[in-house]
Amino acid sequence: MNSLRGLFLLYLAAFSDYWQSVDAENNRPNIVILVADDLGWADVGYHGSSIRTPNIDRLQSRGVELDFHYVASMCTPTRAALLTGRYWSRFGNTKPSNERVLPWDTMTLARALQGTGYRTAISGKWHLGSKPEWGPRKFGFEQSYGSLAGGINPWNHLYKHGPYTKTWHRNDELIEEEGHVTELLTSEAVRFIKEKKKEPFFLYVPFTAVHTPFDEPSKWLGRVDNIDPERRQYVACAEHMDDGIGQILRALDQEGKAENTLVIFFSDNGGTNGDDSSRYPETKAKGKIKGLNTPLRGWKTQVYEGGIRVPAIAYWPGKLRPAKLSTPTHVVDWMPTICAVTGIKFDKDLKWDGINIWPLLNGKGKKDPERILYCKGVNGNSSALHRWPWKLIRDKDKVQLYNLNLDPTEKEDLAQMQPDKARELLKILESQASKDNESLP
Repeated sequence: MNSLRGLFLLYLAAFSDYWQSVDAENNRPNIVILVADDLGWADVGYHGSSIRTPNIDRLQSRGVELDFHYVASMCTPTRAALLTGRYWSRFGNTKPSNERVLPWDTMTLARALQGTGYRTAISGKWHLGSKPEWGPRKFGFEQSYGSLAGGINPWNHLYKHGPYTKTWHRNDELIEEEGHVTELLTSEAVRFIKEKKKEPFFLYVPFTAVHTPFDEPSKWLGRVDNIDPERRQYVACAEHMDDGIGQILRALDQEGKAENTLVIFFSDNGGTNGDDSSRYPETKAKGKIKGLNTPLRGWKTQVYEGGIRVPAIAYWPGKLRPAKLSTPTHVVDWMPTICAVTGIKFDKDLKWDGINIWPLLNGKGKKDPERILYCKGVNGNSSALHRWPWKLIRDKDKVQLYNLNLDPTEKEDLAQMQPDKARELLKILESQASKDNESLP
């Protein structure tokens, strides 16, 4: 395998201005990306939830709320898209994966930032390859900590029974450690922020909350005694995560770094339609634990809006004014945007599906209602295409068509009434699908 430096030199231009930030040289911003796991559209306070999420709500009230932000319908695909700027299906991925998802030479966001002098760290759920030799440090993260695999027991940090059961790690080396997962991940993130170093940093915090299995500390369960028993663990888990986000934001303030830090928050997919607790015998939540996506249709694993449209916020004091952005955006946009903000240029086409949305975030750019967004669903059985306000869904042999301006909850299928529009969008969808599997690991 080539060294990271070799890969970096292969990809990046010999650029004289790569140290520039948005404003000037030597003032490059820190980047913090916070990702919730399975958090439903209606499970944040600013969408009317009874779940208390004051820290997420403060981000929303002081930052840019991305009202139409799209992701994949499951976890691994969204994570691949975030770190590459490309649709997950370009890598042949459409579902959770313990196998390595990305080719070794992939220019990830972490690798690009690391190559230009950023300190890079992940504290959380990786799920792009569950063996230590496939871990984050092989893809641009100097420091790695958390779960290499997916949903883990909150206390003993074990994954499902099988070859990837032991998954808790530090710097891609498996370890054993005591403590609740949300508190450990938060503490690690805070520790990283407080390191006394001059270089700018990229901190990626993909929480395991609010994914099964659930086993919240009594402190957090005691706050939600009046909640329906089936939702009690879920609500406590969400509020616990929100507190962790608050600790991370306070650390930025205390270290004097908030004014020069772009913070991004979103959920990796829509809320689940009831994870069966019987699959996780150690979980303390019984029955089917549901997230809430009201009023959106659908759930995690589906390409309806409830599965792929998620709460999302961009926050940067002094740089971004409070606003609500209704232009469609996508998780693949974050790598192009962050590279633009930090001044990174490349001498090779990285085949990004995303675009630089910084001009939209700061209110100075032209909105593009004609933008096309493509989504391949779980196991490739379904696909969706947005061309605002139209949305086409192909599910095996059935085609559905919705006008999201008039029907945001996808109740009226217009495919039979508008066959020409359906055929037009289907042709575009097939063109997008032809680019899938270009970069298999």
